[in-house]
Amino acid sequence: MNSIPSIISAYIIPVIFLTVLVASMIKKKNSYNAFLEGSKSSINLIVNVFPYLITIMMAVELFRASGLATHLANFMSPALGVFGIPKELTELILIRPLSGAGSISILENIFATYGADTFTGRAASVVYGSSETVFYIATIYFSKSNVRKLGPAIPIALFSTFVGCVVGIQVLRFM
Repeated sequence: MNSIPSIISAYIIPVIFLTVLVASMIKKKNSYNAFLEGSKSSINLIVNVFPYLITIMMAVELFRASGLATHLANFMSPALGVFGIPKELTELILIRPLSGAGSISILENIFATYGADTFTGRAASVVYGSSETVFYIATIYFSKSNVRKLGPAIPIALFSTFVGCVVGIQVLRFM
């Protein structure tokens, strides 16, 4: 017997598709042409954003492959320890704003080394879940906007990510 969530997940995309189709018919819009226009604009988006994505991905890979991430994590772990962050999570906190794939690989390594149900494993999950790939998101958003002076956007996003990690780990200590 199928569970309710599996039934919902099987039908959610067709329901959304039909809802959009019916709404376009009610508004007397040509849904096929609208779909084609959306597809055309997505190709332009990919062409415009691709160089930014390649640049940030290469920079992250160079940061990790050079060993700089590990050395910086070892250097920063005592300072982060003041905030209650285990030293095992320092590299994850450094890589997470830069790369989702890089941080998931670090997360998997933490799970393999310490276990998913240990404090370190759960804290790594909290860090991963309470943070975002700040530079990737900034690359996507700002590559398509007319804003060229980012000003405090990146530092504020990084600070917010750090505060989210610290608060999340502290809440986890009481759970």
